[in-house]
Parts: sequence; C-alpha cells; structure tokens
Amino acid sequence: MNFRHISRVMTEGDNHVMEDACGYRANAAWMIDGATSLLDELDLPGASNPSWYAQVLGLALAESAGPEDPRAVLAAALAAVDELGHQLVGPESQRFPSAAVTLVTAGDGGALSVLSLADCHVVAALNSGDVVHVGEALAGSSWSADRLREARLARNTPEGVWVARREPAAAQHARLAVLEPAHTVALASDGAWRAVDLGLVSGPEEFLEAVQTPLGAQELMLILRTTQEEIGESADDASVLCVALEEH
Repeated sequence: MNFRHISRVMTEGDNHVMEDACGYRANAAWMIDGATSLLDELDLPGASNPSWYAQVLGLALAESAGPEDPRAVLAAALAAVDELGHQLVGPESQRFPSAAVTLVTAGDGGALSVLSLADCHVVAALNSGDVVHVGEALAGSSWSADRLREARLARNTPEGVWVARREPAAAQHARLAVLEPAHTVALASDGAWRAVDLGLVSGPEEFLEAVQTPLGAQELMLILRTTQEEIGESADDASVLCVALEEH
C-alpha cells in the first residue's frame, strides 16, 4: 500500500530558518527535525547546518524508499548522506549536523512499521478504530549548555544517544514499532507536538483529528504560536505531515 497526501504545515521557529523536512514517496513517509548546532558549524551550503542536513536526508530517503526493510531504507539514506559529506567536509563526524527522524513504511494490508531515532512523533488511526501514538521526549530541556555540549559530543557512541547523522549503523539502533493496519497517519516534529504538551489539544487522538485537513493543521499551528508568544516560550520549528493509505 502507498501513501497519499492529506495535509502538510511547516512553520519556522524563532531563528527564522526552517530546519525540519518531511515528505513521502510510495509506501514511505518521514519527518526530520534538524538538531540545533551546539558545536562550531561546518562550511555546508545551507542557511544553517541543520537546515542543509534535513533537506539532504529528506532527498536521500525519497531516493531510498521502497519495499525493503525500513532499517535498510534508512541505512541507505544515511550512506548517501555520508558519501556527500565526505565530498564536502571529509570524515568529520562530531561536528557533522544531525537530526531526529521517524520513517513510517506501510506493508501489504496497511500494517505500519515506525522506525525512529530521537524525538519525532507519529499518530496512527488504526482500521480497528484505535488511535496509537509512537514517540518519546528526550532528556535535556533543562540541561546546562556545557552538559548539552557533552551530550552532543557523545552522540552515536555507546555512551550517547543515537540520532540520524552520517553513520549508516544508526539505523540498527533506531526504535522499531510495528502497528496494526491503519488508514491515516500524522507525523510531527517535537516543535509541533508542543500543541499536545501545552494542552492545546487533549492528546494524540485530538491532535490527529485537528491536522487531518490543511485548514485544521494551519489553525492548530497558529494557536500554538500565539500561545507560545503569550507565555514567553521560545518557538521551535513546527512541522506536521498527514497522509492516508491507499491501494497500489
């Protein structure tokens, strides 16, 4: 089964540079949330290193998408990023940009595989009538700058968190959730998921209901931005992609 587009909203955060990317092709859909640069940026051809990375990984996922195991799809996309990275900056890894990524693939009958590195979110409406949320918040929102920098240096090592960067091996460390057949799926960056955290919708089910139309998704993101301004909260990029499953 393949995906078809329902709605997509991408709203820049306070730095006014879009560092998320999302898309779908055939039976695969993805959300990429570029990580804020904490180390010295490399000289990469984008508005920022995270912005460059999100766009490059998104294109690589589109080229790698297919019926293969989702870990193989993600590994192939990361290998393509690594090859381009070698051409631009050599073997540098610690300062290479990174991201959270969730890759959703649909199998025969509409069963879903949700492969995740870090903290993007997926909400699926199952054919059974249930609504399932896949996602988790990462520690670090209250950490000091020094501790955040140490954690960034330890990424993709046995001592650290695995994220999408340039190592194909990261695909083997991604969390995999297998869901029953579904008909509608929403993917969200953690910036968009703040709408749930702040209580603007009651939970995953109401979030999915809100973003199933372009107007509904835009209205929810506008309410989110208005609320964040009112409470003095820094606004992260907020991106939502909603897709439906259809027969080949």
